[in-house]
Amino acid sequence: MTTPTPPGPPSDRTRVRRYHWLAKYDRDTINDIIDAGIVSQIGYVFHGSPFVTPTCHWRIDDCVYWHGSAASRMMKTLDQGVPVCFTVTHLDGVVFSRAAFNHNILYRSVMAFGTAELLDDADKKAALAAFTDRLAPGLWAYARPPSEREWRAVKVFRLKLDEVSAKVASGLPEEDEADYATDLWAGHVPLTLTQGAPVPDAKLKAGIDAPDFVTAFRYAGLR
Repeated sequence: MTTPTPPGPPSDRTRVRRYHWLAKYDRDTINDIIDAGIVSQIGYVFHGSPFVTPTCHWRIDDCVYWHGSAASRMMKTLDQGVPVCFTVTHLDGVVFSRAAFNHNILYRSVMAFGTAELLDDADKKAALAAFTDRLAPGLWAYARPPSEREWRAVKVFRLKLDEVSAKVASGLPEEDEADYATDLWAGHVPLTLTQGAPVPDAKLKAGIDAPDFVTAFRYAGLR
């Protein structure tokens, strides 16, 4: 039986060059990293200067989506069809090595390139409903629907995940044989997110219990 060849980079600019052995190009790994987070960064050029704007994202099939104020610099710039760079990163630990040069971190990251597409009103409403229910299934139907003014105040863009790659550092780096022979400690400290109990709004009326989607909420990035 022939072992399948791992997928390669979809384009030259998505090829991981630094620590190339950490590269992952398969869609399952890429989707898992994107889906495990809520916060990402969008890079673009505005009036000749680079900007990186943090935002909230979600994925539907082979596209990643994000939303923002229609009046924001990022949304106005993306509406002009400028190229963008989408990134998301999870920090999983800190590595302590015997040699100072080998201290490192454990992480999972994704980087994608392309031109984002502005959604029309119908697609925007469906995408925002999907985003809300991705946070907590049932939340969209529970909360007050957006007003027309609120709909107009937000834009949603999507980016096709055609040019995308991942980088995953999950193990300790190799060290020089001479360093292994020393009495210096080496290892790593895992880092994980924690989730607390729901905290009710101070202005909540008495007798209102938290709905099931709140009590059952679990952040996708918890490991």
